[in-house]
Amino acid sequence: MPLAPVPRPAAPRLIPLSSFPAVNASLNATTFVLLLTGYALVKRRKLRAHRYVMIAALCTSAAFLASYLYYHAHAGSTRFPGTGIARTIYLGILLTHTVLATAIVPMVLVTAWRGLRDRHPQHRLIARWTLPLWLYVSITGVVVYWMLYRMSWH
Repeated sequence: MPLAPVPRPAAPRLIPLSSFPAVNASLNATTFVLLLTGYALVKRRKLRAHRYVMIAALCTSAAFLASYLYYHAHAGSTRFPGTGIARTIYLGILLTHTVLATAIVPMVLVTAWRGLRDRHPQHRLIARWTLPLWLYVSITGVVVYWMLYRMSWH
């Protein structure tokens, strides 16, 4: 007669689920700073440093996306507790953030691909659009976090 499998306790999380929103906001803030740094570097013609910093921004964005998806798969969504004009402002920021966050993914990938393949004229053409949108998505991610988890609406 086969033995029944021994149930194993759930592995402890390295990061508590409740810490994920702050981690995600930190990743967004880091991406924002890296993007500004990368822009400053390319303006100063420090192209090798620009490449490394932009790869780091891509990595922090990818880490954010993985962390965000994991968190929401396990925690669901959080309803904004504010009302009135605060709720309207929050929903406006959230809407633009969400739409642009979806649109920015292929733009970032194409921009990075062109830069990494030394297709500089094509890279510059799309980067002029990608950078401001990516900056907006990164900083509004932090704003959404602050409005949802850190501000008092009572």
